[in-house]
Amino acid sequence: MLVTLVENNTHPVVQREPSSIGRMNLDEGTILTTMPPESPSRNSGMQIAVFRHRVSEILLHNTIYDVVPVSSKIAILDARLPVKQAFNIMHDEGLALVPLWDDGQGTITGMLTASDFVLILRKLQMNIRVLGHEELEMHSVSAWKEAKLQYYGGADVAGMQRRPLVHVKDSDNLRDVALTIIQNEISSVPIFKSSTDISGIPLLNLATLPGILKFLCSKLQEQPEGYPILRNQISSIPIGTWSQHTGRASTRQLRTSRLSAPLITCLDFLLEDRISSIPIVDDNGSLLDVYSLSDIMALAKNDVYTCIKLEQLTVENALELQYQVNGRRPCHTCLSTSTLLEVLDQLSVPGVRRLVAIEPMTKSVQGIISLRDAITFLLG
Repeated sequence: MLVTLVENNTHPVVQREPSSIGRMNLDEGTILTTMPPESPSRNSGMQIAVFRHRVSEILLHNTIYDVVPVSSKIAILDARLPVKQAFNIMHDEGLALVPLWDDGQGTITGMLTASDFVLILRKLQMNIRVLGHEELEMHSVSAWKEAKLQYYGGADVAGMQRRPLVHVKDSDNLRDVALTIIQNEISSVPIFKSSTDISGIPLLNLATLPGILKFLCSKLQEQPEGYPILRNQISSIPIGTWSQHTGRASTRQLRTSRLSAPLITCLDFLLEDRISSIPIVDDNGSLLDVYSLSDIMALAKNDVYTCIKLEQLTVENALELQYQVNGRRPCHTCLSTSTLLEVLDQLSVPGVRRLVAIEPMTKSVQGIISLRDAITFLLG
């Protein structure tokens, strides 16, 4: 059962569109920021601290109703659905994640994500050489969720079973909502209503980092002169993940992959590092494309995953399938000389989840800045 809930929020807010920034096409699909940065001032810990305090003040004084659409449709899946049917619906509806409804408990009890699809494919291919339909048709989503803890939970299975669904309330301020998403390393969080209504469904909407960042950018751009750090180049700001050859410190390793690499290796990187995408480069390290975890859903079209051996599929094969299913999409990029304002502005554009930092002449990958990186920097 697919339930589409239409919500009309009672606190509509008019949002300003972010100001446009000059861009040029470096090659097909690549967007490059070209605004010449102002002469940057020396960045200091005090300057960052003051900026973060002001950002926190903005978010503390606004709630979910300032960022969720005035009217929206929310897809909800019955947890009793067979896994195969659930993933087919997710593909057909263009969903990378969806809330799960437990009819017995009468509430939302979990989320089904692209990561689940990857883990299911890996588990099934450990048991059988080529995927059949039977196991996916027989097992419900709720049964898979419980089995996943046994397969991948390790010694902490009992603790994972007791963990309740991570959610926020519609009365929560935006800072708390953003921190909930960041600290739990999730891409979105269900918003529960403070009081039930005639629908009987407690879910108001899903809170996401793109919506929060877009709202924040609109506020910052009302008085950009009051935030001088926005004119600083990102090379002087601790944000994102960077290659070792740039000389910049990063909390995690910058991963890249080649077209010829096995897709399963790329997927392992994404799951193990808990990241959403990985730049695809040529032999010279120049950017060709980006493979995202949500791209795995392309294998659900016409049950393609039942006809392949995952360990034999290359990244190039997977990208070609993605192009056939969803068409080519742009690689959004920036430069190390891009300003913080330019980066935040680009990341606030709908559909942009990350910027790959490249060297302008060779297109070699220098780093990557995700929405999570941006919000983490802003909140400290």
